[in-house]
Amino acid sequence: MKKVLTVAAAAGLMMLGACQPAAENTTAENMIDSQEANAAMYENMADQATNESTEAMFENAADASEAAADAVEDNAM
Repeated sequence: MKKVLTVAAAAGLMMLGACQPAAENTTAENMIDSQEANAAMYENMADQATNESTEAMFENAADASEAAADAVEDNAM
């Protein structure tokens, strides 16, 4: 019985080891997707703004979100 558990544990650890590289990229990809979604939201809000200063504020926020996505991508990949 102990041998079966040892083999099963070893197989489980090997499967986890095979999955490790994908897990590292998932966090960065999620952050990039989130920042790009924020940028799109800010751009839509800028399009619906009723005055120029509000539009400029949302456009600046969109630019900052896109820059943050680019920074994550540059550092993660």
